[in-house]
Amino acid sequence: MIRLDIFSDPICPWCYIGKSRLDRALEARPDHPLQVQWHPFQLNPDMPKQGMDRRAYLEGKFGGQEGAVKAYLPVATEAEASGVEINLDAIKRTPNTLDAHRLIHWAGIEMKQNAVVDRLFRAYFIDGIDIGDPAKLVNIASAVGMDGDVIARLLASDADADDIQARDMDARRKGVQSVPTFVLANQHVVPGAQPTDLWTQVIDDLSTQLAASAPESPVQ
Repeated sequence: MIRLDIFSDPICPWCYIGKSRLDRALEARPDHPLQVQWHPFQLNPDMPKQGMDRRAYLEGKFGGQEGAVKAYLPVATEAEASGVEINLDAIKRTPNTLDAHRLIHWAGIEMKQNAVVDRLFRAYFIDGIDIGDPAKLVNIASAVGMDGDVIARLLASDADADDIQARDMDARRKGVQSVPTFVLANQHVVPGAQPTDLWTQVIDDLSTQLAASAPESPVQ
């Protein structure tokens, strides 16, 4: 297997679109050699723990309502062109995503990471759920077969919070400046929400290379 490390934040619309495009390539090539792992990168590391009103956040970040609309127009356009469901009007709060990243980390231990990431994106961008709310995170964890009681206790503690923040800072020191950022085989950096066709070609090329390097079976 070949590792595909993805640096992402579950409130990043381009990460959501990028994952949807990658997923289609993976589904089209079910025998793909990629082992996907998700890594933390907070778009708003200084966000208050309780999050903030979505409108106030967007207007503060983009200099007013007009700037916010202009910034998100390409998101809506690309989502529609890619057949990705997105409902920006449903989002009422912008959360602090530290706890969401902790949940993604714990899901990775149980080999449920991709399912949790998918549900976080859908919860936020389709249902408008506040994914900074521990109760909502417990629901997401339970929905993929994780132990909700255990997750609730972990979220009530500071478990792995320092580790998540340290990994976030390490990614920035290594040059990750925006998300999504994909790192293939710890060598090739692919930034941005790449089209499905690109990922399909990458998978095909990798499969060909692996087949060519495989040892020949001895003649019986």
